[in-house]
Amino acid sequence: MTASSPYLNDLDKNAANHVPLTPIQFLERAAQVWPDRASVIHGARRYTWKQTADRCKRLASALAARGIGTGDTVAVMAANTPELYECHFGIPMVGAVINALNIRLDAEALAFILEHGEAKLLITDREFSRTMKDALAKLGRQIPVIDIDDPEAGGVGELIGETDYEAFLAGGDPSFQWRWPEDEWEAVALNYTSGTTGNPKGVVYHHRGAYLNAMSNVVTWGMPYHATYLWTLPMFHCNGWCFPWTLPIIGGTSVCLRRVSAKTIFDAIADEKVTHFCGAPIVLGFLINAKAADKRAFDHTVNVMTAAAPPPASVLEAMQRDGFNVTHVYGLTESYGPATVCVWKDEWRELPADEQARLKSRQGVRYVVQEGLTVMNPETMEETPPDGETIGEVMMRGNIVMKGYLKNPKASAEAFAGGWFHTGDLGVMHPDGYIQLKDRSKDIIISGGENISSIEVEGVLHKHPAVNMAAVVAKPDVKWGETPLAYVELKDGASVGADELIAFCREHLAHYKCPREVQFVELPKTSTGKIQKFVLRDMAKKAAGDVPL
Repeated sequence: MTASSPYLNDLDKNAANHVPLTPIQFLERAAQVWPDRASVIHGARRYTWKQTADRCKRLASALAARGIGTGDTVAVMAANTPELYECHFGIPMVGAVINALNIRLDAEALAFILEHGEAKLLITDREFSRTMKDALAKLGRQIPVIDIDDPEAGGVGELIGETDYEAFLAGGDPSFQWRWPEDEWEAVALNYTSGTTGNPKGVVYHHRGAYLNAMSNVVTWGMPYHATYLWTLPMFHCNGWCFPWTLPIIGGTSVCLRRVSAKTIFDAIADEKVTHFCGAPIVLGFLINAKAADKRAFDHTVNVMTAAAPPPASVLEAMQRDGFNVTHVYGLTESYGPATVCVWKDEWRELPADEQARLKSRQGVRYVVQEGLTVMNPETMEETPPDGETIGEVMMRGNIVMKGYLKNPKASAEAFAGGWFHTGDLGVMHPDGYIQLKDRSKDIIISGGENISSIEVEGVLHKHPAVNMAAVVAKPDVKWGETPLAYVELKDGASVGADELIAFCREHLAHYKCPREVQFVELPKTSTGKIQKFVLRDMAKKAAGDVPL
């Protein structure tokens, strides 16, 4: 634009025409437009949008009274309950950052996260009290603890905090004037990756990205007003793929689900008329393999968004046969959850069911609010040809890419090298512009939607006195998507059983990270002694075979 352009004069930003984007305002609008519509359902508890807004403001007020403010971290260890949903609004309302903790982590990992994230206060569900007590002891400093005493927890665990959540809210003001961010670049959430080497990395989200991806979920999925959303996806996963902030946009209803199973899902669909839910392929497996006694009849379409390990075409085909409309997405913690979608094309409806499922199993094209998606040679930063065969690294850029890794400028710089976010995932670009993953450059195993570092598991196996070398790869699994399979080479003269090694791992790792199977082999190696993992992956795939649905 030239210096003489008239558009440069007297057209400045001001408070009337430029406001920082924040997903918190969606709640305020929902309470105004739909004050009496159901917002959150959990067992016998039912809240309206006005009630949810009031509870979130009470939470914000109570946090402010404790001195929690701009830039402070509040950690939350909770199942899919109204409390965790409310924390997605109440915590940012005072300018603080929500750090939703993975409920499957062990005490050591949780202690690291609490320390690294500099948590000023912890809100924790009684079910996880044992692990959290250990984590707090390892933390080595005192922080206030608020208990969630959810009736649906069935009284498991104990109360370890100074007060419970409801009493904490009772001390808050429902008319509290919440803080609008001064800059939409301000941090709104902190999420930790599972870590490929060493400790996990803290991924920081900003208000702008959370706002845009919440909006994009509506557009991408074609979500109608007043959709009923079932929380099968853990809310701690990338802040529930931003869906806590999506629901108030359409005045939708969140149906919380503390225990995910085929029966609880079918019951919710039939009883609460659920129209939408998200989950890893394991959730799809629950449904297509459900016992007849667990199934319930329903007469409406249920839309399913699935991600994590690429779903087998056979699973997608079975879901389609059973009347579920599946949308396949792909993303990472660093991209606010889903950042690509396999957009369905009408002409595909004429194709055979197995071909439809094959096309739907691809990761697809960029989300509406993701400005760039490509496959490149990471060394030259040149795009690979769109031939569906040439493998490169999947890269993306846009407003739903993280701010960076907390306190880790080196990792942030590496992730953003060349002006693109390096996903670390290997894939191809098809002629129609759709991407498809082919491998994971960091050897991450995705089991039931949880990331497992093969390097971490190998490190534990190598500690066993009988183990000479170990390599862990993903074994395809219909139920879990993938499970860890350990190939172990023993020291000369040593003897140990598979069960003993698995038990050894369970003593040192969160149980979901442990191998489900151990095979004793002479590990294939290059001339320089490097283990050839691609050979082991092929062995694991052959060992998995074709598991009937």
